[in-house]
Amino acid sequence: MIVQILKANNGEYMSISIEEKIKRAETRVCKAVFPSTVNHHDTLFGGQALSWMDETAFIAATRFCHKPLVTVSSDRIDFSHPIPAGTVVELVGTIEKVGRTSIRVKVDIFVESMSEEGRTKAISGMFSLVAVDENRKPTPILD
Repeated sequence: MIVQILKANNGEYMSISIEEKIKRAETRVCKAVFPSTVNHHDTLFGGQALSWMDETAFIAATRFCHKPLVTVSSDRIDFSHPIPAGTVVELVGTIEKVGRTSIRVKVDIFVESMSEEGRTKAISGMFSLVAVDENRKPTPILD
């Protein structure tokens, strides 16, 4: 177990494991699928889904390292279930891997009917982000 020393808001220092930082960084975002976000099939436009996923990945990675980040790639985006207009989606971002200057975040989108219980995983993908310094050069994720 790797431990990192953090400075709390009150100025005191505390130690936290990487596993705990990963747990704390999990990000959940809910969105309503309105007509302005759907395509000609009346389902969520893929570009809109990717935008929401990238934003969720960015938030999760930022919550983990609190550094400036840029997205460098998205991998294996699987659209396994259509997301109809008039539904609610929940995006869940979880840290999958922490490298020296990069971090990989998995983002899943779950769809829920507004009138029925239950939800279905509809889209899943991986996003890689890199921490950058003031000169936009890669910098270590962990200090």
